[in-house]
Amino acid sequence: MTQPPPVSVCYRHPDRETLIGCQRCRRPICPECMTTAPVGVQCPECVREGMRATRSGVGPLGGRPSTDPRRTSLILIGLNLAVFVVILASGGWDSVWVNRLGISPQGMCLLTDGSGNYYPGVTPAQCATLLDAGWVNGVATGAWWQVLTSAFTHAEILHLGSNLLALWFLGPPLEQVLGRVRFLAVYGISALTASAAVMWLSAPDSVAVGASGAIFGMLGALLLLAKRFGGNYQMIAGFLALNIVITIMGGGYISWQAHLGGLIGGLASAAALILPPRERRPAGQLIGLLALTVVTLAAIVWRAIMLA
Repeated sequence: MTQPPPVSVCYRHPDRETLIGCQRCRRPICPECMTTAPVGVQCPECVREGMRATRSGVGPLGGRPSTDPRRTSLILIGLNLAVFVVILASGGWDSVWVNRLGISPQGMCLLTDGSGNYYPGVTPAQCATLLDAGWVNGVATGAWWQVLTSAFTHAEILHLGSNLLALWFLGPPLEQVLGRVRFLAVYGISALTASAAVMWLSAPDSVAVGASGAIFGMLGALLLLAKRFGGNYQMIAGFLALNIVITIMGGGYISWQAHLGGLIGGLASAAALILPPRERRPAGQLIGLLALTVVTLAAIVWRAIMLA
């Protein structure tokens, strides 16, 4: 038989039983002590602390709120559009820029006829003996910039449009909570972890492009933040589940490796922002984010050395 939940007493009124807790400090509070907040109910002390933080221009996780939280997302959208225009002007999907800016763990022996086809499983030395092909470097053979440029590279208008639409809807609310610097940290780490997953889980001569890894990272971060602050995390979880289904059903046309890596990076970076105690939050957040970046870069370098 199911036992009823234990009844607590209000921390300010020990003679009053309650089943409700403050969304910020988790201490039990009675109806008299409850104050409705955007993320649930809060106790008087947390309300006062929140008011002090608002007056000092500090967000819930220590970041300085952006005066226009749409600006960073617009800049990221502009960078994606600029790269797409270059690719479109030089041949679209068959453009050599797709292979130079997208992430390829080892590189590929690309045919010189402009078709975009390549010889699979060919080493750089073997490719040098072929008259109709040329080697295009991957991360392991010198194109280290691909771990970042791949997150801004798209070859098809539908792929570009879906990613930029997701960035426009997810970016501003995430930046509004985190502030610009922390938002960019989550976005950048998610892009790096997506590249790390491609390096380890994709074929060495494959190419992956798109901002989808960073988008999945933003979804993971929003899910964790909504859960932490009492937001509608069920809706975010549903949207994430739908995207996971699309990833699985999309087959070889979608880099599930990048999506998985980006999601892990977003969850990990959001945890690094949430977990440090309030009194040591800035230093704890910095250490956590730097540790994630170092570990991710080390994984990429290790894999590149193995493939070189």
